[in-house]
This record gives sequence, structure tokens and C-alpha cells, in this order.
Amino acid sequence: MSSSSPSTTKRGLAAQDSRSPGLRDQSISAWPTPRLDRDCASGHGGGRRAGAAKYQNEAEVGDALAEAFETGLVKREDLFITTKLWNSDHGHVIEACKDSLKKLKLDYLDLYLIHFPVASRHTEVGTVASVIGEDGVLDIDTTVSLEATWHAMEDLVNMGLVRSIGISNYGVFLTRDCLAYAKIKPAVNQIEMHPYFQRDSLVKFCQKHGICVTAHTPLGGSTANAKLFGSLSCLDDPVIKELAEKYGKTPAQLVLRWGLQKNAVVIPKTSKVERLQENLEVFDFDITDEDMEEIKAIDKNQRSNQPAKFWGIDVYS
Repeated sequence: MSSSSPSTTKRGLAAQDSRSPGLRDQSISAWPTPRLDRDCASGHGGGRRAGAAKYQNEAEVGDALAEAFETGLVKREDLFITTKLWNSDHGHVIEACKDSLKKLKLDYLDLYLIHFPVASRHTEVGTVASVIGEDGVLDIDTTVSLEATWHAMEDLVNMGLVRSIGISNYGVFLTRDCLAYAKIKPAVNQIEMHPYFQRDSLVKFCQKHGICVTAHTPLGGSTANAKLFGSLSCLDDPVIKELAEKYGKTPAQLVLRWGLQKNAVVIPKTSKVERLQENLEVFDFDITDEDMEEIKAIDKNQRSNQPAKFWGIDVYS
């Protein structure tokens, strides 16, 4: 897995979820900018576009992709495109993937992830509703196993619809189980990971077994998650601020660099093109071992993205 740099050939689309205004225009304007994450599934350096059915942005991203291909702005083979299977589609994996491909106007995905290790009541393919029972708890479908879901994911690879498959929000034991029953090993485990939630054991386990760790919420969710979940932002931590000043970087750049030096792919979310450029400026410095140890000491084991607030149950418990 080689680190990406401004000279890499694969490119990433900077579009975020559908709540961001002007998604299509932002997507097109950001095409020339490589992402700072790495293509860990195929082994090529470069950026990727990570989306998901849950984000409800696939159709708009598909419009941007079609225009970019048609105008020659970018070639399909220069992009690494990821999307995710939503909880309610665990029993309908092939249909859900085809629905995503139709919306994205693509023939194949580079990477398809299981969004959460839980199957919820099916509503309709491509919908993202989380059905909550009268007791206020997520209606989990106990008839669909994670093993069955994974084997359906493997079928997608054999059908040529997906080139690589992976998992998301899996802990050590669920990842271990997946390795035991998988015919095709998960290429990626996308997890929340930042200085306040460092996940050392999980990261070590995945890397020991050749599973690339991708850090979603690599900045700890910042202000948005603080408001939504009441979590603390690592960007406000005195240690992070002091070290950022030492290296002449912003706290966000320091935290992204920390993730890269933990050998993780980092996928920060932003709807601002200027922030995209700022996020890329993390390859011109290294955090010393001593300073990495100082950051290690501020770990709070704090998950900043907690769906239990909406589901009435902690699926991580």
C-alpha cells in the first residue's frame, strides 16, 4: 500500500452527502484534486470516492461522474469508487448493489462495504429507513446472518459487479469471524478512528491479517458530532493544538497526519473545496515518535458517532 501524493494518477471525487449544497458542482470542481487516502484494495496509490446508500447522494454523484466521463475530464479507470450496503438490504445484497450502480451510472464498483454489522427489517431496496419498533428499539432482522451477507458480497465479486469487498464498523471478534467464513477476505475495515478513539487493538488485528484500516470520522466529527452526540472534539485538545503549532499546521492537518502514520487510510469529510486542499497538505512533515506517544496518551476511548441515539440500542455493546 503506497501513500498517495499530489503526483498520483488515481483521483477522488470530493462530493459529500446530499445535505451539502451544490453537490454536483463541488464534485466537478474537485476532480483535479487527488485525495489523501490510499487505494488499499487494489494496491495502487491514489484517491477514492467513498459514498453510501445511506448518504442518499448516489444519484447526484452519478450525474457528476457521467458528465466528467463524457467531457473527458477524467477516466473511469483513474477513479476508485466505493459505496456501502445499508442495514435493511442485508438480505438483498445483489439487488442493492445493482441499485447503487444504476444511480451511480457505473458498470462496476472498486469497493463495496457492509455499512454496519447488523441487518435491520427490510423496507425497499435502496431506501435507508431504520425501522424502529413500538419499544423504541431498532427492528433487527435475526433471520439474516452476517455470514450469509458476506457470501452474497462474494457473489458480487464473482459476477464482476464489484472488484473488492470490505466491512465497516466491525470490532475484533466480528472481523475474526468474517475471516473464518470468508472465501474472499475483506480488503478493508472502515472504522471510526481518531486521537480520542484510537482503536489500537482493532487496528493491530486488522493490519496483522492484511485488512486495510480506513478511518472514517478521522477528525473526531469536530463541531457537528459535538452538537449531535455531545462528544468532545480532539481538535480542541491542548496537546493537539500545541503540536499543531509546533509543526506549523492546523490541528486538523496534524490529526490527519497522525492517522496516516498509524498506517490507516483517512477519509475526512468536507463540502468546501478549500478544505480539500488543506487536507492534502499533510505530506510535507512527519510527527516524531515522541510526539506520537504524546498523542497516544490523550486517547479517551470515546466514540463520537453513536447511532444508538437514533436506534435505541447500542449495536457495539
